Amino acid sequence: MESIRIVEFFKNKSILVTGSTGFLAKIFVEKVLRVQPEVKKLFLLVRAGDATSANQRVQTEILEKDLFKVLKDKHGDGFRSFVTKKLVPLAGDIVQEDLGIHDSDLRRNLWKEVEVVVNVAATTNFDERYDVALGVNVLGAKHILEFAKRCVRLEMLLHVSTAYVAGEQSGLILEKKFLMGETLKGDSYLDIEAELSLADEKKRELRAEDAPEEAEKLAMKELGIRRAKLFGWPNTYVFTKAMGEMLLGHSRGDLPMVILRPTIITSVQSDPLPGWIEGTRTIDSVIIGYAKGKITCFFGDLDIIMDVVPGDMVVNAMMATMAAHSGQQAEFIYHMGSSVRNPVTYDTLEHCHFRYFLANPRVGRDGSVMPMKRLRFIKSMVVFRVFMTLRYKLPFEVMHLVNLLSCGRLARGYNELNRKYKFVMHLVELYKPYVYFDGCFDDLNMERLRMAMKKDDAEARMFDFDPKHVDWEDYFCSIHIPGVMKYAFK
Repeated sequence: MESIRIVEFFKNKSILVTGSTGFLAKIFVEKVLRVQPEVKKLFLLVRAGDATSANQRVQTEILEKDLFKVLKDKHGDGFRSFVTKKLVPLAGDIVQEDLGIHDSDLRRNLWKEVEVVVNVAATTNFDERYDVALGVNVLGAKHILEFAKRCVRLEMLLHVSTAYVAGEQSGLILEKKFLMGETLKGDSYLDIEAELSLADEKKRELRAEDAPEEAEKLAMKELGIRRAKLFGWPNTYVFTKAMGEMLLGHSRGDLPMVILRPTIITSVQSDPLPGWIEGTRTIDSVIIGYAKGKITCFFGDLDIIMDVVPGDMVVNAMMATMAAHSGQQAEFIYHMGSSVRNPVTYDTLEHCHFRYFLANPRVGRDGSVMPMKRLRFIKSMVVFRVFMTLRYKLPFEVMHLVNLLSCGRLARGYNELNRKYKFVMHLVELYKPYVYFDGCFDDLNMERLRMAMKKDDAEARMFDFDPKHVDWEDYFCSIHIPGVMKYAFK
């Protein structure tokens, strides 16, 4: 592979970004604007009813974030003028044809101008409603591909997926594409059109029955989980992301395309704001649950490797793959993770978690320091369920009975205990496939890209995506956990 010139690649480029108000997209937009101020345009697709609303969302949900402080300091009083020239908010929605861009003149202009399409739009809820997940992760991918094909100057479509489309495989998981209709069970065929019809039919049935909104939501969530497990995936999120990949690979024709599959994405490691994060991901839910006093015990084997990667490294990899494969009429698959090159166990995270809260004790509602107890982990799911039953479920069932006999005097305590129990068990069901995940993601393609990057030391430093450069203990103790508590804890 030849030397990659990333900064030069983005010069004078017109780029369409979907999912632009999301975590990764913000890091991407900030980085492009900072390292290549001569980028031509970044068209940011946001869900909005009109251009005014789209512009307002870009201002409040992107540009006002702390992430953009370095860029603001760089441009000073000229920041507003600079971003106004470079950023074009677009009102639309990927679940609709033509990305929900109803202005025909605007669509034609985009088809003439856009050279790169970056799709980071997704619903990442593990138990999302099936119809919603299909709309965003499957139909959304289809609509983006159709739009990209009409861009006459298109050089690249980058689609961000997830490494966990591999399901619950063990051993070394290769960077290979999905075939249309392929399932993880191997003895069945996945008909995507049939799945779309099934979800629509189920929703029509529920509405014909005048099902309450919450009942409809629960039924659609359960349908997604059932269909995912039927074909070998653990949840609706990774199932629909896999279907999205299938559609893209099957229908792209000769369009140049990269599918990037990150593992568990964590906070920014260094560039531009260490610790910056939005939302709560797998491991962060436990950190926040503990900080709020909702979790004292969780299940899992601390010796198992967790495959995590900082958000800024994912974005650097995105930019490198775009520059490396622009104009190449092929499909390229990349894993972006750490389990092969620089593995880290859950024990390291737990150790850092304990150190952080020992130095920064939690404070209760009354201002008093809460007692510090180390988070307990139980390896066996059977033992964990027994523990939760004895520790929480039986006591609050007794409390519930006493509460009824005492005319509701114990209602507050019962509700609090019940809430904690349900919170923990909900996390357990969602994260079980990942806490016990014993596969590792081959990243040979990504490693070849890193080798090519080393031909230019300056760019290799500017766009570092080598997990070997992460000191995990320092990262978790000094950057990630403090970042979660600052930006995600509410």
